[in-house]
Amino acid sequence: MQRVAIWKGVDGWRAEAATIELQDDSLSARGTQIGVEQAPYRVDYELVCGPGFTTRELRVEARGDGWRRSLVLGPDELAGALDCDLGFSPLTNLMPVLRHGLHRGSGEHEITVAWVAVPELSVHRARQRYTHLGPGRVRFESLDGEFAGFTAELELDGDGLIRLYPGLARRL
Repeated sequence: MQRVAIWKGVDGWRAEAATIELQDDSLSARGTQIGVEQAPYRVDYELVCGPGFTTRELRVEARGDGWRRSLVLGPDELAGALDCDLGFSPLTNLMPVLRHGLHRGSGEHEITVAWVAVPELSVHRARQRYTHLGPGRVRFESLDGEFAGFTAELELDGDGLIRLYPGLARRL
């Protein structure tokens, strides 16, 4: 099934559009994120997830006025993390939600991700917790790193895609 999602930032001027191919046990996505925090930037990405919605590869290119950076995260760069988490992107919360069925059923899962800061594209290991709160509601918690202590109650659709990520984005 193919989905197109567009999110608008709620905490600043930012937008993201993604085309997502959802399979029973995997997904792929291509997207573009634009923002103006610190300076105007554009981020283009390609995400490939294999069985269990685990990240196989994330390719990212960021550019702004007079600069360009690129990053490829594969199994070696993920260093044991099952997921990537692209900064400011509501899309990359999808993998742990789908893997554990948290948009539909109960559970609480702590994961380690390769968090990619945007627009600088630096990579950091980070622990996160996802907890089912009810149909279409999941609590996200950042357990360490730059955003330790951050918590948000995510609102999801029936496919697990974020409708509202308080403090970050709302799907249009």
